Amino acid sequence: MADIIYGYGEEKYSRRIAKAIVEYRKKKHIETTSELSEIISQNVPIFYRRGRLHPATRTFQALRIAVNDELNVLKKGLEKGFERLAKGGRVAVISFHSLEDRIVKNFNKEKAAEGRAKIITKRPITPSHEEIKENPRSRSAKLRILEKTE
Repeated sequence: MADIIYGYGEEKYSRRIAKAIVEYRKKKHIETTSELSEIISQNVPIFYRRGRLHPATRTFQALRIAVNDELNVLKKGLEKGFERLAKGGRVAVISFHSLEDRIVKNFNKEKAAEGRAKIITKRPITPSHEEIKENPRSRSAKLRILEKTE
């Protein structure tokens, strides 16, 4: 569990959180997300609880990615979408965290190296300060665009 939380959530307190979850489950089943959130919050340093993100955010992200196999789904979706694309067609992908963005970036580089595509956005397009102010959830969004050349 710690490897999932660290690998998919990039959570630096993954071992501590996983241990707390395992210990709690020895006594009682976790029945709600609030209960899980509280277990996580109680087992990270106090300063971490007061950060920009809720202390359970990364753990919930990691569990969601693992359960839904989201990274493999993304890879398959990129491949299938690219194959269906007509010559000159473009695929635009918005990613919301570094694991997704790395997959999209490497996919784009691979297709460009094969001579099958041209990267339109050398660097990802990110939201402006105004957009983030209007839509705070956009803060981590990165847009990358690839054009099929074959």
